[in-house]
Amino acid sequence: MRVIHLAIAAAALLAAGEASAAGIDLSKPYGNKSGCINKNGQQVYAEDMLLLTSEEFITVASACTFTEKQAQADGSLIVKAQCQAEGEDGETAAQFTIKRSAKNAKKLSIVDEDGNVMGEVSRCK
Repeated sequence: MRVIHLAIAAAALLAAGEASAAGIDLSKPYGNKSGCINKNGQQVYAEDMLLLTSEEFITVASACTFTEKQAQADGSLIVKAQCQAEGEDGETAAQFTIKRSAKNAKKLSIVDEDGNVMGEVSRCK
């Protein structure tokens, strides 16, 4: 009987984890205006470009490919990535937190390891 209770508790925790993972859906790209214009490849150059997909985070000066994503209990997503900076050789490891914007629930905030907001993005149309 105890095994059944443990199995039910484990299933409930797993379902809760899946529910919070559903909090941030990256199945469609997010970006600012110039990021969304470039969602299918570089079409315009803009200093402020931000593009977030299920696989990567791209700015005008860097491209980060996700290596791991972990849903958090608060609905945010911790993402580990390998990043390449423009003009530099090699890759560096990075970690971002992707969460709902405090100002607008339809936007996502991308925050670096030090807590600096790198930008806010909206779902691309």
